[in-house]
Amino acid sequence: MKTIEDLDVAGRRVFVRADLNVPLSGATITDDGRIRAVAPTIAKLVERGAKVVVASHLGRPKGEPDPQFSLAPVAVRLGEILGTPVAFATDTVGESAKATVAALADGEVTLLENLRFNAGETSKDDAERGAFADQLADLADLYVGDGFGAVHRKHASVFDLPARLPHAVGDLIATEVGVLKRLTEEVERPYVVVLGGSKVSDKVGVIDNLLGKADRILIGGGMAYTFLKAKGHEVGISLLQEDQIPTVLDYLKRGEESGVEFVLPVDVAISGSFPDTKTFAPVEDFEVVGADGIPADKEGLDIGPRTRELFAAKLADAKTVFWNGPVGVFEHPAFAEGTKAVAQALVDGDAFSVVGGGDSAAAVRILGFDETKFGHISTGGGASLEYLEGKTLPGLAALEG
Repeated sequence: MKTIEDLDVAGRRVFVRADLNVPLSGATITDDGRIRAVAPTIAKLVERGAKVVVASHLGRPKGEPDPQFSLAPVAVRLGEILGTPVAFATDTVGESAKATVAALADGEVTLLENLRFNAGETSKDDAERGAFADQLADLADLYVGDGFGAVHRKHASVFDLPARLPHAVGDLIATEVGVLKRLTEEVERPYVVVLGGSKVSDKVGVIDNLLGKADRILIGGGMAYTFLKAKGHEVGISLLQEDQIPTVLDYLKRGEESGVEFVLPVDVAISGSFPDTKTFAPVEDFEVVGADGIPADKEGLDIGPRTRELFAAKLADAKTVFWNGPVGVFEHPAFAEGTKAVAQALVDGDAFSVVGGGDSAAAVRILGFDETKFGHISTGGGASLEYLEGKTLPGLAALEG
């Protein structure tokens, strides 16, 4: 794949497909990590005299404008990070976009409105998607793909647009792919994987593939209760995917046969109801029980103190760690200790640690950890998982062409 160093960008309109899908509370950005991640690529193009046209999606609008998913607050924050004003086009390929791009001088930046406000962006119809890509191509001379969090999507701005313009990868995607190769091709052992999040079904492919690569797989989060149920334990009203129990039993059997150690919680923090993560109201019935002793009317919401120590011990000698998914409801202080313990173990160890996934990355920042203490914090959870599953990612395939 070509890099931006291979492109002659001075005086030319460079379309940068970024991933600026940041969490918002109203118009307030609660985690600007993805904006900061792509800013160096944009800054480099600005320094070289490009007319930079940035585009991204945000949220899941239904193919038409929806004010709650506007990128307007992102334009302001991007300008603050770059230290230069960022013009904002109030549509994607309409009159505002055309006028804003036409007004760009060398070294200036504009951000288009949410790409998913146009149904052509996510359409499964090749012709509809292609027509939108044609309109986007009219706004640029060159294409730079740097939205790693979207490269697993066959969307117009990710897959179709690079075929219409000379293209290259941005620094962020180049870094992400290099890191993932270290997790798949150049692994230093012991290789430990920590998987959390809510559903086993979200991780089926990656677990299947990692059974031949990882030395240990630590299971936390909501998905742990399907594993515990598969082991015959009562899980109360905890998150459970009954239909995944046969799959989990197969994983445990294959892990035993291949020497891959599955590490499950030995104790859990529970409550009779899901905590309020907006007001952080105290949890009156908080308690810790053994993983085999969850009452029928209680819900597991975090790993317990003995499991925190167990996970830390299993991470202590690791040379490579991939972590995807919080191991508890970290947004509430009562159930943040497990996720905090995993992050601390990575900070304390000397492994090359990769934090993959929006929730895991947000947890690291929200819980106050220094991002530089981790080997890499990925901007793409779904993309990272699909890469580790061995899938071909449409956005990367398009940039290789």
